[in-house]
Amino acid sequence: MIGTILNIVTVLIGTALGVSLGNRLPTRMRETVLTGLGLSTLGYAILNIVDAMADQENAPFKFIVILLSILFGGILGEWLDIDGALHRLGAALERRFARSGDAESTARFIRGYVAASLVFCVGPMTILGSIQDGLRGDYSLLAIKSTLDGFAALAFAASLGIGVGFSIITIAVVQGGISLLAGQLQAWFSAPMLAVLSATGALLIVGIGLTLLDLKKIRLANYLPALVLAPASVAVLGAFGLPGFA
Repeated sequence: MIGTILNIVTVLIGTALGVSLGNRLPTRMRETVLTGLGLSTLGYAILNIVDAMADQENAPFKFIVILLSILFGGILGEWLDIDGALHRLGAALERRFARSGDAESTARFIRGYVAASLVFCVGPMTILGSIQDGLRGDYSLLAIKSTLDGFAALAFAASLGIGVGFSIITIAVVQGGISLLAGQLQAWFSAPMLAVLSATGALLIVGIGLTLLDLKKIRLANYLPALVLAPASVAVLGAFGLPGFA
């Protein structure tokens, strides 16, 4: 759990610095920072997709699994209204701690909370780092992630405000939970399953980039079930002996 605690601390520091810096930036400068962050997020996501699928046997078929998982995951997420629940949580946190009373500020708070939660918790470093930390107490990968997340939190908070800092709740639940269940998860996850999971997460991060660039408003949290469906589908196909899925 040391890695998760470190991650929480760096996000809080980055948020504090970002909020302090953002208050001194004119609106045009904050918009420029947000656009740059959106472009960087897209680049990060694309690199993760390429890295996850590189040298994967039957990569085209695995990508079809990913796309179908996102499609059906999105349908399931819409039915469960996961995005709505996450937004309601963000609004409740804003009312409890920020209390701005301003609709625009509330929307900004929620946007910061949701975007930061997804960026910090959807990705291969989250899964692998948390498993290593939970099994062996090796938090080196989470230490690297914590450093990156700290700088990302600074950039996010400069444009989106203090809501970014409340993503530590999501970090604690997701990374802490994975670390506690590390033994079971490592035994269950094969290399193809982890690759598909990483690529699926990276595709969701593409959606965050598009949202930050104001190109498309996406209810991203509703696609989170895809992170379960994708590796589960690979496990089922592997059980039938399909090459590259076992």
